[in-house]
Amino acid sequence: MIARALIAAVLAIWLGTSPPAVIAQSDDFVNGQVTKIDESAGKITIRHGPLKKFDMNENMTMVFRAGNPAMLKAVKPGDRIRFVPDRINGQFTVTKIEKVK
Repeated sequence: MIARALIAAVLAIWLGTSPPAVIAQSDDFVNGQVTKIDESAGKITIRHGPLKKFDMNENMTMVFRAGNPAMLKAVKPGDRIRFVPDRINGQFTVTKIEKVK
């Protein structure tokens, strides 16, 4: 009987905390459009909306380092994307990128 109660409590806690974690992940993505790719430098230029994570509340165009050089081959200038920016070693870096259909 105690084992059932313990399992039920663990499941209730686990199920109760899962949705906010999923929501937090989706909030990290920013919409944008690729304007330039420089594979030799490992950089991508993106026109994007506000980067609230960095208190940047204006639309702008920025150059980012690619967290993984392979991601530069997955997109091309003109593609609409969703991406996750981060600041790594003081440089703005794209850590995830996906095309928007």
